[in-house]
Amino acid sequence: MDANEKRLAAALAAVTAYIQTEEEALVLPPPKRPEPRRFEQGNLWGLSGRQGMMQMRNLMQMKTFNRLR
Repeated sequence: MDANEKRLAAALAAVTAYIQTEEEALVLPPPKRPEPRRFEQGNLWGLSGRQGMMQMRNLMQMKTFNRLR
């Protein structure tokens, strides 16, 4: 076998394997999708307070860094 025949045999084997896996995929049922995770609402007042603190800290940091420039 020369190099050309080996390449042809490898290409044909790859195509055959691809076709076989595609046919098997059509026969098998589709996989089940996991249920979406549901998050609890939590404490909205606490969330709002933490968000306000983070915003204030961000404003303070921006003011500090702008003075250093």
